[in-house]
Amino acid sequence: MPHSCSTTLPWHQIDTVLLDMDGTLIDLHFDNHLWQQLVPERYAERLGLPLDEAKAQIDVHYHAVNGTLNWYCVDYWSETLGLDIRALKQELLAKIQWRPHAIPFLAELRAAGKQLVLFTNAHPASLSVKDAQLGLSDHLDLMVSTHELGWSKESQYCWQALAQRLAFDPARTLFVDDSERILRAAADYGIGYQLAIQNPDSCKPEQSITAFPAIRDYAELLPLAI
Repeated sequence: MPHSCSTTLPWHQIDTVLLDMDGTLIDLHFDNHLWQQLVPERYAERLGLPLDEAKAQIDVHYHAVNGTLNWYCVDYWSETLGLDIRALKQELLAKIQWRPHAIPFLAELRAAGKQLVLFTNAHPASLSVKDAQLGLSDHLDLMVSTHELGWSKESQYCWQALAQRLAFDPARTLFVDDSERILRAAADYGIGYQLAIQNPDSCKPEQSITAFPAIRDYAELLPLAI
Protein backbone atom coordinates (compact mmCIF):
# COMPACT_ATOMS: atom_id res chain seq x y z
CA MET A 1 0.00 0.00 0.00
CA PRO A 2 1.30 3.52 -0.73
CA HIS A 3 2.34 5.61 2.25
CA SER A 4 0.58 8.89 2.89
CA CYS A 5 2.79 11.95 2.83
CA SER A 6 2.56 15.71 2.91
CA THR A 7 5.01 18.34 1.72
CA THR A 8 7.22 17.08 4.56
CA LEU A 9 8.30 13.71 3.23
CA PRO A 10 10.16 11.11 5.33
CA TRP A 11 13.38 11.62 3.42
CA HIS A 12 15.32 9.35 5.79
CA GLN A 13 13.17 6.50 4.44
CA ILE A 14 13.73 7.40 0.77
CA ASP A 15 16.87 6.40 -1.14
CA THR A 16 15.71 6.75 -4.76
CA VAL A 17 13.57 9.40 -6.44
CA LEU A 18 11.96 8.51 -9.77
CA LEU A 19 10.78 11.57 -11.66
CA ASP A 20 8.52 11.82 -14.66
CA MET A 21 9.55 14.40 -17.25
CA ASP A 22 6.64 16.11 -19.03
CA GLY A 23 4.39 17.88 -16.55
CA THR A 24 6.63 16.93 -13.64
CA LEU A 25 10.10 18.35 -14.26
CA ILE A 26 9.16 20.19 -17.46
CA ASP A 27 6.14 22.41 -18.06
CA LEU A 28 3.57 20.37 -19.99
CA HIS A 29 2.63 23.46 -22.01
CA PHE A 30 5.15 22.50 -24.70
CA ASP A 31 3.55 19.11 -25.34
CA ASN A 32 -0.02 20.32 -25.00
CA HIS A 33 0.62 23.13 -27.48
CA LEU A 34 2.30 20.71 -29.87
CA TRP A 35 -0.34 17.98 -29.80
CA GLN A 36 -3.49 20.02 -29.23
CA GLN A 37 -2.73 23.03 -31.41
CA LEU A 38 0.20 22.79 -33.83
CA VAL A 39 -0.30 19.17 -34.93
CA PRO A 40 -4.05 19.63 -35.68
CA GLU A 41 -3.30 22.86 -37.55
CA ARG A 42 -0.67 21.23 -39.77
CA TYR A 43 -2.83 18.12 -40.25
CA ALA A 44 -5.72 20.32 -41.36
CA GLU A 45 -3.44 22.15 -43.79
CA ARG A 46 -2.07 18.91 -45.22
CA LEU A 47 -5.51 17.42 -45.90
CA GLY A 48 -7.37 20.65 -46.61
CA LEU A 49 -9.77 20.10 -43.71
CA PRO A 50 -11.52 22.52 -41.37
CA LEU A 51 -9.62 22.61 -38.08
CA ASP A 52 -12.51 21.13 -36.09
CA GLU A 53 -12.72 18.15 -38.43
CA ALA A 54 -8.95 17.66 -38.30
CA LYS A 55 -9.05 17.67 -34.49
CA ALA A 56 -11.89 15.14 -34.49
CA GLN A 57 -9.95 12.78 -36.76
CA ILE A 58 -6.80 13.10 -34.67
CA ASP A 59 -8.76 12.49 -31.46
CA VAL A 60 -9.88 9.13 -32.85
CA HIS A 61 -6.23 8.20 -33.40
CA TYR A 62 -5.27 9.50 -29.95
CA HIS A 63 -7.93 7.49 -28.13
CA ALA A 64 -7.07 4.29 -30.02
CA VAL A 65 -3.59 4.11 -28.46
CA ASN A 66 -3.98 6.00 -25.18
CA GLY A 67 -1.91 4.35 -22.45
CA THR A 68 0.29 2.41 -24.87
CA LEU A 69 3.82 3.10 -26.08
CA ASN A 70 2.47 4.23 -29.45
CA TRP A 71 0.73 7.12 -27.67
CA TYR A 72 4.20 8.46 -26.85
CA CYS A 73 5.98 7.39 -30.05
CA VAL A 74 7.19 10.14 -32.37
CA ASP A 75 7.66 7.71 -35.27
CA TYR A 76 4.16 6.27 -34.86
CA TRP A 77 2.55 9.71 -35.08
CA SER A 78 4.73 10.84 -37.97
CA GLU A 79 3.60 7.80 -39.94
CA THR A 80 -0.03 7.86 -38.81
CA LEU A 81 -0.61 11.57 -39.43
CA GLY A 82 1.81 12.10 -42.30
CA LEU A 83 3.61 14.88 -40.42
CA ASP A 84 7.25 15.36 -39.46
CA ILE A 85 6.76 15.47 -35.70
CA ARG A 86 10.47 15.94 -35.05
CA ALA A 87 10.47 19.08 -37.21
CA LEU A 88 7.36 20.43 -35.50
CA LYS A 89 9.05 20.07 -32.12
CA GLN A 90 11.93 22.21 -33.38
CA GLU A 91 9.48 25.05 -34.04
CA LEU A 92 8.52 25.16 -30.36
CA LEU A 93 11.86 24.86 -28.57
CA ALA A 94 11.32 28.11 -26.66
CA LYS A 95 8.33 26.52 -24.92
CA ILE A 96 10.47 23.79 -23.33
CA GLN A 97 10.84 25.11 -19.78
CA TRP A 98 11.62 23.76 -16.34
CA ARG A 99 8.79 23.73 -13.82
CA PRO A 100 9.29 26.28 -11.02
CA HIS A 101 12.01 25.37 -8.50
CA ALA A 102 12.70 22.01 -10.17
CA ILE A 103 16.44 22.68 -10.36
CA PRO A 104 16.84 23.66 -6.67
CA PHE A 105 14.76 20.60 -5.73
CA LEU A 106 17.04 18.30 -7.73
CA ALA A 107 20.12 20.00 -6.31
CA GLU A 108 18.98 19.40 -2.72
CA LEU A 109 18.13 15.79 -3.48
CA ARG A 110 21.57 15.23 -4.99
CA ALA A 111 23.26 16.94 -2.03
CA ALA A 112 21.33 14.58 0.26
CA GLY A 113 22.72 11.58 -1.60
CA LYS A 114 19.49 10.42 -3.21
CA GLN A 115 19.59 8.39 -6.42
CA LEU A 116 17.86 10.57 -9.05
CA VAL A 117 16.31 8.85 -12.05
CA LEU A 118 14.22 10.36 -14.82
CA PHE A 119 11.61 7.75 -15.73
CA THR A 120 9.54 8.85 -18.69
CA ASN A 121 7.15 7.47 -21.28
CA ALA A 122 8.54 10.00 -23.73
CA HIS A 123 10.13 8.68 -26.92
CA PRO A 124 13.95 8.80 -26.91
CA ALA A 125 13.81 11.44 -29.66
CA SER A 126 11.66 13.65 -27.44
CA LEU A 127 13.92 13.05 -24.47
CA SER A 128 16.95 14.00 -26.56
CA VAL A 129 15.38 17.29 -27.66
CA LYS A 130 14.52 18.28 -24.11
CA ASP A 131 17.88 17.22 -22.72
CA ALA A 132 19.62 19.31 -25.37
CA GLN A 133 17.43 22.30 -24.55
CA LEU A 134 17.57 22.15 -20.74
CA GLY A 135 20.52 19.96 -19.82
CA LEU A 136 18.35 17.48 -17.94
CA SER A 137 21.09 14.89 -17.67
CA ASP A 138 23.30 17.33 -15.76
CA HIS A 139 20.92 17.10 -12.80
CA LEU A 140 20.19 13.36 -12.82
CA ASP A 141 22.00 10.08 -12.27
CA LEU A 142 20.15 8.22 -15.02
CA MET A 143 17.46 8.84 -17.63
CA VAL A 144 15.23 5.93 -18.69
CA SER A 145 12.68 6.01 -21.49
CA THR A 146 10.08 3.26 -21.25
CA HIS A 147 10.60 2.69 -24.98
CA GLU A 148 13.86 1.02 -23.95
CA LEU A 149 11.87 -1.35 -21.71
CA GLY A 150 9.08 -2.26 -24.11
CA TRP A 151 6.08 -1.14 -22.05
CA SER A 152 4.65 2.16 -20.82
CA LYS A 153 4.53 3.06 -17.12
CA GLU A 154 0.84 2.17 -17.06
CA SER A 155 1.87 -1.51 -17.29
CA GLN A 156 3.20 -3.62 -14.43
CA TYR A 157 5.56 -5.24 -16.94
CA CYS A 158 7.27 -1.86 -17.28
CA TRP A 159 7.99 -1.65 -13.56
CA GLN A 160 9.28 -5.20 -13.55
CA ALA A 161 11.58 -4.34 -16.44
CA LEU A 162 12.80 -1.23 -14.63
CA ALA A 163 13.76 -3.38 -11.65
CA GLN A 164 15.98 -5.42 -13.98
CA ARG A 165 17.62 -2.23 -15.26
CA LEU A 166 17.97 -0.24 -12.05
CA ALA A 167 19.17 -1.16 -8.56
CA PHE A 168 16.58 0.28 -6.17
CA ASP A 169 14.36 -0.73 -3.27
CA PRO A 170 10.73 -0.01 -4.27
CA ALA A 171 9.69 0.44 -0.62
CA ARG A 172 12.32 3.18 -0.20
CA THR A 173 11.49 4.97 -3.44
CA LEU A 174 9.54 8.16 -4.15
CA PHE A 175 7.84 8.48 -7.54
CA VAL A 176 6.72 11.90 -8.79
CA ASP A 177 4.31 12.13 -11.74
CA ASP A 178 1.41 14.23 -12.99
CA SER A 179 -0.80 11.24 -13.87
CA GLU A 180 -2.93 9.59 -11.19
CA ARG A 181 -3.27 6.54 -13.42
CA ILE A 182 0.49 6.09 -13.56
CA LEU A 183 0.94 6.85 -9.87
CA ARG A 184 -1.56 4.09 -9.14
CA ALA A 185 0.45 1.67 -11.31
CA ALA A 186 3.55 2.57 -9.30
CA ALA A 187 1.73 2.01 -6.02
CA ASP A 188 0.40 -1.32 -7.26
CA TYR A 189 3.96 -2.38 -8.05
CA GLY A 190 5.08 -1.51 -4.54
CA ILE A 191 6.69 1.92 -4.86
CA GLY A 192 6.62 3.22 -1.31
CA TYR A 193 5.88 6.91 -1.84
CA GLN A 194 3.96 8.77 -4.54
CA LEU A 195 3.66 12.49 -5.18
CA ALA A 196 1.41 14.12 -7.79
CA ILE A 197 1.73 17.42 -9.65
CA GLN A 198 -1.45 19.50 -9.56
CA ASN A 199 -0.54 21.99 -12.28
CA PRO A 200 1.50 20.19 -14.96
CA ASP A 201 0.66 22.82 -17.61
CA SER A 202 1.33 26.40 -16.48
CA CYS A 203 -1.22 27.69 -19.00
CA LYS A 204 -4.12 25.46 -17.93
CA PRO A 205 -6.21 25.14 -14.74
CA GLU A 206 -5.00 22.82 -12.00
CA GLN A 207 -6.11 19.21 -12.17
CA SER A 208 -8.00 17.61 -9.32
CA ILE A 209 -5.86 15.05 -7.50
CA THR A 210 -7.74 12.92 -4.99
CA ALA A 211 -5.86 9.65 -4.55
CA PHE A 212 -2.34 10.93 -3.81
CA PRO A 213 -0.56 13.78 -2.05
CA ALA A 214 0.06 16.63 -4.49
CA ILE A 215 2.06 19.82 -4.87
CA ARG A 216 1.91 22.86 -7.14
CA ASP A 217 5.53 23.98 -6.81
CA TYR A 218 8.70 22.23 -5.68
CA ALA A 219 9.25 25.17 -3.34
CA GLU A 220 6.68 23.44 -1.11
CA LEU A 221 9.29 20.73 -0.47
CA LEU A 222 12.21 23.07 0.18
CA PRO A 223 14.32 23.01 2.16
CA LEU A 224 14.29 19.24 2.45
CA ALA A 225 13.49 18.15 6.00
CA ILE A 226 16.37 15.71 6.36
